[in-house]
Amino acid sequence: MDSIQEFMDTCHSAGNTFTTTTTNNNNNTTVAGTSGSSSSSPAASTTSSSRYENQKRRDWNTFGQYLKNHRPPLSLSRCSGAHVLEFLRYLDQFGKTKVHTPICPFYGHPNPPAPCPCPLRQAWGSLDALIGRLRAAFEENGGKPEANPFGARAVRLYLREVRDLQSKARGISYEKKKRKRPPPQQQPQQQPNIGVGVGVVLPLHHHMPPPPGARTTHHQ
Repeated sequence: MDSIQEFMDTCHSAGNTFTTTTTNNNNNTTVAGTSGSSSSSPAASTTSSSRYENQKRRDWNTFGQYLKNHRPPLSLSRCSGAHVLEFLRYLDQFGKTKVHTPICPFYGHPNPPAPCPCPLRQAWGSLDALIGRLRAAFEENGGKPEANPFGARAVRLYLREVRDLQSKARGISYEKKKRKRPPPQQQPQQQPNIGVGVGVVLPLHHHMPPPPGARTTHHQ
């Protein structure tokens, strides 16, 4: 299916996703995620929206071609979440992300120093963005939200499993980092003044009476 290959070539192009490829001793690792660049100008917003719409249209046409080439052929009305999972697994053969197996010595290593025979898969970020576009395209083409196969629970669970598997295999965390709050500053405790009693302070010129039985010396 040439259309699928064309789709995978454009899936990693500049649009609403970005792709960064790092090569270490012929070991390619592809990381996909959402684009972090933004602009407040109307022209940039229009261009970004246009790219998203074009990508969504290509994705939708590619999925329709996949249904036609399915054995037996499937109509969109008969498509279910199980068929969406078949489509996602089919796309793995065009993946460029190295996913290490638990027996691989580089399991959990984000930047392996040497090549290994582990399989290549579609990155979780690419699959998650793809499902989001197809889910929107389904409803824009007359599909009912409650019958949307791209929003099926099985599809959400599959994406979650792929995310967890790849995060462990590649040593990359996909969770958003929570902003750490600074610890509350403790106010210094006031030290009590040593030698200062609580009560009535006698004036300096006051003479204390002598204790009983003490001799009193009179000065002439």
